[in-house]
Amino acid sequence: MAARVDRAVTSGTFSLDGETFDVDNNVWVIGDDTECVVVDAPHDVDAILAAVDGRRVKGILCTHAHDDHVRVAPALREATGAPILLHPDDRPVWELTHPDLLWDADLSDGQELEVGGTTLHVLHTPGHAPGAVCFHAPDLGCVFSGDTLFNGGPGATGRSFSDRPTIVGSIKAKLMPLPPETVVHTGHGDDTTIGAEAGNLD
Repeated sequence: MAARVDRAVTSGTFSLDGETFDVDNNVWVIGDDTECVVVDAPHDVDAILAAVDGRRVKGILCTHAHDDHVRVAPALREATGAPILLHPDDRPVWELTHPDLLWDADLSDGQELEVGGTTLHVLHTPGHAPGAVCFHAPDLGCVFSGDTLFNGGPGATGRSFSDRPTIVGSIKAKLMPLPPETVVHTGHGDDTTIGAEAGNLD
């Protein structure tokens, strides 16, 4: 059984710095017919469980801790028994949404996560948030970029905990070395490729 990527789109809000916006979030489920991991848990547990489709969830992987990426992570943990994984540098962001709950295990740069016969490589890519990470799946020819890299360029850096020179540096150091044909599965919106975004970093 080969590993595959499934996508769900959920709708809700994103709030930070006293402002709230309506957003659509991509949820990525990576695995085979038996087990999987979920990348981000934004708004709707039932929609995520529909994409999981009865498989064992090995982990809830958070690209970063903005509320539109982790809001239902604790509820998904309760529904599946799967641990929540987050980079510890995002603790102050996580506490804005879940001040009385913690995640279960830390993510670290260079860490490898095995699921469904494939390996995800953790890339720490701060800038959009201090603990932002991407998950590179070489066997699948793709990277899950969260809000670090979008179709059109880097993620937003105009709010608390973010910094544009940092995110551009992260993308150049960690993502641009990937093969140019690598598909970028983003946190919002359409896919792109590493090669297509190489000219969008200035």
